[in-house]
Amino acid sequence: METLDINEIINLLFVLSLAASVAGFMAGLLGVGGGIIIVPALYYAFTVLDFDIATRMHLSVGTSLAIIIPTSIISTKTHMEYDAVDFKLIKSFGIFILFGVIGGTFLAVNLKTPAFVLFFSIMAFIVGLFFIFFREQLLKNPKMISDSAKNISGIIIGFISVLLGIGGGSLMVPFMRTFGYDIRRSIGTAAGVGFLIAVFGTITMITGGKIVDNINTPYSLGYVNLLGFLVFVPVTMIMARVGAKAVYKIDKNILSKIFGIFLIIVSIRSFFEYLSIN
Repeated sequence: METLDINEIINLLFVLSLAASVAGFMAGLLGVGGGIIIVPALYYAFTVLDFDIATRMHLSVGTSLAIIIPTSIISTKTHMEYDAVDFKLIKSFGIFILFGVIGGTFLAVNLKTPAFVLFFSIMAFIVGLFFIFFREQLLKNPKMISDSAKNISGIIIGFISVLLGIGGGSLMVPFMRTFGYDIRRSIGTAAGVGFLIAVFGTITMITGGKIVDNINTPYSLGYVNLLGFLVFVPVTMIMARVGAKAVYKIDKNILSKIFGIFLIIVSIRSFFEYLSIN
């Protein structure tokens, strides 16, 4: 690793802090864990820091999941103040999300970085399209979610979330909206599910990194980088509360479309990164 000069360090901290602000705000506002923003920001930082390419994406995903733990706590707590968290639904998802997280982690630690980046690019593109075109075009009246739907969806949401380093809100919100849940209750409940995914995912990425990785990455615990965690957490915790409160004041249709466009841009940028390292 090369030594960074003071200007490079300042620039790096500025980029991370800006990304953390956006990620935290979106976590509270849209029910996403912020990981879809955190992961590319961390990947950029680890590239600047010249971390080994073989573990760069793995560290970005693992660290993102760790960052989402406090963010999801703040976001969930704020939504609880508006009675917008369905804890019964969260409890019914728990064990199946864990199964999905374990399966996702097993695949994640065995993926090569180019494949990992390509997967992230494709999923970011799909999620971006959802936020632009489909987020508000779902059922208006709630209907019962069957146990089989909960079980299968819990496994899928946990599995994909770990691979993307997200809290699952990008998947949980459309799932709940498909069954007619109110958008605010969907967002609040997604924040609670995000906490489960982040905790399970962080534990498994630390464990998986220790088992699989024999590369010495500075200031890291398995696939969780402690420096990235320390930079992001204070900012995301503050902004997650701001975003959660803004849910009840801002036109989310416009913001959803802006966020979707942003994800499309991230997806395209990630795809070019895949081409450059493949």
